[in-house]
Amino acid sequence: MNILGIESSCDETSVAIISGDKLKANLISSQDFHKKYGGVVPELSSRAHLQIVKPLVNDALKKSKLEMKDINLIAATAGPGLIGALLVGLTFAKGLALSLKKPFISVNHIEGHIFSGFLMKEKPEFPFIALVVSGGHTLLLYVKSFSKIIQLGTTVDDAAGEAFDKVSKMLGFGYPGGPQIQAAAKMGDENKILFPIADLIHPYNFSFSGLKTSVLRHIQKNYKSAEEIPPDNLNHIAASFQKAVVGALVQNCKKALD
Repeated sequence: MNILGIESSCDETSVAIISGDKLKANLISSQDFHKKYGGVVPELSSRAHLQIVKPLVNDALKKSKLEMKDINLIAATAGPGLIGALLVGLTFAKGLALSLKKPFISVNHIEGHIFSGFLMKEKPEFPFIALVVSGGHTLLLYVKSFSKIIQLGTTVDDAAGEAFDKVSKMLGFGYPGGPQIQAAAKMGDENKILFPIADLIHPYNFSFSGLKTSVLRHIQKNYKSAEEIPPDNLNHIAASFQKAVVGALVQNCKKALD
């Protein structure tokens, strides 16, 4: 069976073709222009998806040495994500399936994250705990089966990815924050500054707003602006912040496993 998959939930257009247990094509078009705006601009993202989705599908077919008539099933991300961006990939995939008289399957973005790790391996052993940290999502999940997923915890304010983006901006690193902070953290001392991990009443929920504020206060207390922070100290702040975020994620995972 040849399956065509389309994903357009945020700022990347992805097209993949799977034939049996073989990944024939996996093409990704990233929208780097969002960097100058300091974050994803939904309308611009939708336009970019609209321009690239058809050429990307054609390229995937060429790479797979297949024709459209050879596709047996079409799938696309239906949510969660940016509404306008989602609609581009979803409507294109549905229209394609209708015109080719092929079955269509809508895919939950979060479920895709969970099960993609098992795609080329043996089937997962249920139940298991899943941690999803992606963009605006920070979720701790109890996965009982492919169709039975229970949310144990989520963020009560900022998602981990959003906190990375905001702290990166504070430090003058720019967008996206994750890779920038990670690179700086590798050169810093993660034990230099003790940033707090939120202690919430709900044992599995996360909170990164207070951590973000602690970083801001540290900068304001010790420096006039981010531009005046010595490079070594920037690295120490990045490393200490990253340690706190990862610590919060690991802490709740351990609670769920106990």
